[in-house]
Amino acid sequence: MILDGKALRKRILGNLAGEVAAFTEATGVTPCLATVLVGGDPASAVYVRSKRRACERVGMTSRHLPLPGDTTQAQLEALVDELNADPKVHGILVQLPLPAGMDSDTVLNRIDPHKDVDGFHPSNVGLLALKKARFVPCTPAGVMRLLEESGIDPKGKMATVVGRSAIVGLPAALLLTHAHATVTITHSRTPKDELEAAVRRADILVVAVGRPHFVPGEWVKEGAVVIDVGINRLDPAPGEETGRLVGDVDFEAAESRAGWITPVPGGVGPMTIAMLMSNTLVAARALTQ
Repeated sequence: MILDGKALRKRILGNLAGEVAAFTEATGVTPCLATVLVGGDPASAVYVRSKRRACERVGMTSRHLPLPGDTTQAQLEALVDELNADPKVHGILVQLPLPAGMDSDTVLNRIDPHKDVDGFHPSNVGLLALKKARFVPCTPAGVMRLLEESGIDPKGKMATVVGRSAIVGLPAALLLTHAHATVTITHSRTPKDELEAAVRRADILVVAVGRPHFVPGEWVKEGAVVIDVGINRLDPAPGEETGRLVGDVDFEAAESRAGWITPVPGGVGPMTIAMLMSNTLVAARALTQ
């Protein structure tokens, strides 16, 4: 079965639109997400536009703040401080990656934890680890929502996470642990035989390493749930203007073995934006009390 993130996103955003409307009517406050984009990276610009469109779709205010590529660290931090102090802004998102030479950790740590709708601030990471999450990072939250909406209970399952980033791999492993799965964390430097063994025993496999077809489909356990977070553009084939998008798992080989699998694109990616909208509403409710 295909785990269709696009269809689920549509349903989630439809429900959120009703919740946002009710919240605004009750409080007179419209949830606001501020997005900051430094430089002109085309992929980052596409991501930000998607987030802004989602805001409009659910009735939130989208405040976009584009900055030139020669913006200094101090200027970016000053803008973050302004957004922290603005009571009309409930969520702050600084689009990554930042231009070379900028310290992204310092910038992200400067965001008010109560407006950190990406869930990257150290205090929010700590709360997540303690099962007291203020905000769950959007992509791992989307992974868990896909499982939940598909009736897949991690309890008692063997789960393998391939990838250890603070944005996806580690929080996904925490969330699966909280959901009572037995979790193995692997990554690009795990010895190949150990990686293969961990993948083969996984009832739930989450792959987020950013390498096309990093996990061969024949490694996938029969009937497993495969969540492919990766999105990679291949070099164009002869006659193509752009290369096709593929995941970190060899989809064609894995599809015949998996019980459930996410497509790329159209699987986890749409869920990330849906969870960002959800986090922004959570932030607005907390800051409006």
